[in-house]
Amino acid sequence: MAVQSSLAHLNVEVEREGDRYLVHCRGKLIAGVCGTLYQRVHGLIPDRKQIVLDLSDLEWIDSMGIGTLVRLHAGCRYADCQLQLINMGKRVRELLGLTGLLGVFAGAGNSTE
Repeated sequence: MAVQSSLAHLNVEVEREGDRYLVHCRGKLIAGVCGTLYQRVHGLIPDRKQIVLDLSDLEWIDSMGIGTLVRLHAGCRYADCQLQLINMGKRVRELLGLTGLLGVFAGAGNSTE
């Protein structure tokens, strides 16, 4: 099921793969659309022990997008659910590195490649 915001064209598609959810993010994760991703993923947390965010088609991310990833990470951690980031683009990797958060996501056993 895809959810799209008309403001900045964030498309979030969720696939169930066995005992995990794979969430594809396409477009821009910026102020004004972060709630779309947060609501979709946060709603999955009670149902699964692993959620994978595929960021390969994420074109842009800003500080609100980073904050959303941190909120999701904290929510998953609280619920004993693993949040994994895969296929991070250069922009996401740079911002997580600059903010000191790359180690947080990589340190949680998450793939940052």
